[in-house]
Amino acid sequence: MEDETATYALDEIKAISFFSTSLDTKQSIEEVLWSITKDVVYQLGFVDCVIYTLDAENKNLNQQAAFGEKNPTDTVIYNKISIPLAEGIVGSVAKNRKAELINDTSKDVRYIVDDENRLSELCVPIIVGSTLFGVIDSEHPEKNFYTERHLHLLTIIAALCGRRIKELGNNNSTKKVFSRSNSYFKELERLMQTEKIYKNPDLNLGSTGEVLGISACYLSSMVNTILEKSFIDYVNEYRVAEVKRNLHDEEFGHYTILSVGLEAGFNSKSAFYSAFKKQTGSTPSQFKEKYLSKVSSRLGQSA
Repeated sequence: MEDETATYALDEIKAISFFSTSLDTKQSIEEVLWSITKDVVYQLGFVDCVIYTLDAENKNLNQQAAFGEKNPTDTVIYNKISIPLAEGIVGSVAKNRKAELINDTSKDVRYIVDDENRLSELCVPIIVGSTLFGVIDSEHPEKNFYTERHLHLLTIIAALCGRRIKELGNNNSTKKVFSRSNSYFKELERLMQTEKIYKNPDLNLGSTGEVLGISACYLSSMVNTILEKSFIDYVNEYRVAEVKRNLHDEEFGHYTILSVGLEAGFNSKSAFYSAFKKQTGSTPSQFKEKYLSKVSSRLGQSA
């Protein structure tokens, strides 16, 4: 029994050290929040984790970072919801600033179903200074999944999160100032224009961030700030430009229109057609027909 207790204590120290070191490397609040949702799940074996931040003006708690079914890819949150302060378990924890461990949510009338019904929940407030910042919430499909040890560790993680957010605020680093002279942005442009990494159908924030040596959150913030568009829209602009060139190129004359799109990096017909129409206002077929019509008209005039 003593050996088991000592092992748990050592594991706790390692986990806390890991989280502390990890958070100290984050340079924005967004990075901090996403790091917690991803790393908490990895280290503690949770299947779900969502961080809500407080909108004090509207008295709502909004989902800002997630892991599990709510987070299908990169930093995307599926079907975001807002919870009024004091409503649900999350709202109650936010109002009372006191963590709660719910062993059976089916017996708790406050429970609010999000993406699916789960039977146990662990919810801990994030306090920055003396102000409520948000809530870390984790759910599990099994009853009685969470333990007092989980509660203890998540409470420490929330405190570390609050400390790092306060440091970032004091350093005026909550919002980065990006420009086209940013060395990472320059390298991203080079990779797109010279290496043509957009032609990889599996390209995403995570894989691109790894190549650049930055986090997915940093990359997303950089592209959004400098170009005022999402990363996927940025990548698709290169793909659409490639398609437009190749639809005019005799070398691709024997390709179907869909094949031209797949060659440019799109991974499905729906993604290809949707992005193309979004950027050009027409379908690939309409675009090609319009081009052929212009060519035919020019040839007629020259004759």
